[in-house]
Amino acid sequence: MKSGRSLRERLAALRSAVTTLSLGAGVWVSAAAQQVNDLPGGPAVNQLNFAPPATRIAEEQHWLHWFMMGICAVIFVVVFGVMFYSIVKHRKSVGHKAQDLPEPIWVELGWTIVPLLIVIGMALPATKVLVAQKDTTNADVTIKAVGMQWKWGYEYLKGEGEGIGFLSTLDNSHRVMSNSGKPEAVDDYLLKVDNPLVVPVGKKIRIITTANDVIHAWMVPAFGVKQDAIPGFVRDTWFRAEKTGDFYGQCAELCGKEHAYMPIHVRVVTAEEYSAWVAEQQAIMAAAADDPTKVWTLADLVQRGESVYAANCVACHQANGKGAGPIKPLDGSAIVTAADPAAFVNIMLNGAGGGAMPAWKQLSDTELAAVMTFAKNSWSNATQQIVQPSEVVAARQ
Repeated sequence: MKSGRSLRERLAALRSAVTTLSLGAGVWVSAAAQQVNDLPGGPAVNQLNFAPPATRIAEEQHWLHWFMMGICAVIFVVVFGVMFYSIVKHRKSVGHKAQDLPEPIWVELGWTIVPLLIVIGMALPATKVLVAQKDTTNADVTIKAVGMQWKWGYEYLKGEGEGIGFLSTLDNSHRVMSNSGKPEAVDDYLLKVDNPLVVPVGKKIRIITTANDVIHAWMVPAFGVKQDAIPGFVRDTWFRAEKTGDFYGQCAELCGKEHAYMPIHVRVVTAEEYSAWVAEQQAIMAAAADDPTKVWTLADLVQRGESVYAANCVACHQANGKGAGPIKPLDGSAIVTAADPAAFVNIMLNGAGGGAMPAWKQLSDTELAAVMTFAKNSWSNATQQIVQPSEVVAARQ
């Protein structure tokens, strides 16, 4: 009796624990669902299927997925159905005995020809979609996407917008939320960038991918696009968005400790809006064009460097220049405050620490000189030292 009562008590306790966990999980899921909504063009709450397609290729991929899934499901049901039927119907317990069976030629032909036909039936539509994915000819706009630790650089090479180039970095407010350990419930968490890629709707966009440091991958699920970006290699893919809106992706190749902070944001706009954006960007670039031979004053370089630091450096080195964890501080650094800036310039151009400090060759000579001058004269680094753009030009050669 004692043993039986103990068992019943244990079962009752187990049921109670399971009920509590179930209720807790339900409350947590419900709260999460209330706080975060589906992100149009990006991930959805409790998403199980692919992202809604925004291109013809993505639609074909979705159809192909379900087509293959259906064939596999039919094969599974038929094969295992026959197997379990045979096991149950011809089991030893009902008097059946094992026997040698002849192997007629039609059986041999059947289990050779039928799988072959199935494979051909699956390969034909798959090949059609694959060939279409790789047809990057006759593009209206060609854009080079350069992966780097840990951001994307975009250069418009051909078509309307040719000559435009910029960096696309995770918005610093999202980095702050992540570092806090208690991020706000925002729909685009870790997907917001400072400069989204802008393309016109209904136009064929060719994306050329490469990388400055390690392997990255440019992926936007709604477009059905994923292409590796490999240092020293050039690869390409394409998409034609059929509707306007914002679409999101991420680097899909593990590229280092900041891999989770390398989002992709593509804004698809009308032809008129795209032309207006191109004109705006060209005006901004013309105004920001710097003469690398210009001699700057300390105050002007520090002011310029502050904005460069906020856009590119503050995420790791912090606003106070103290760094964090393995990130070395800039405040009080012997390399930063040294009278000879050669070592500082070399690190900025080539990186250091096996990629822990990425190379910043993509910044202009003036931007590099400005941010180094800012670091030399901020926080406790009151050196009054200046790094001129001409010194960076000389170091690049």
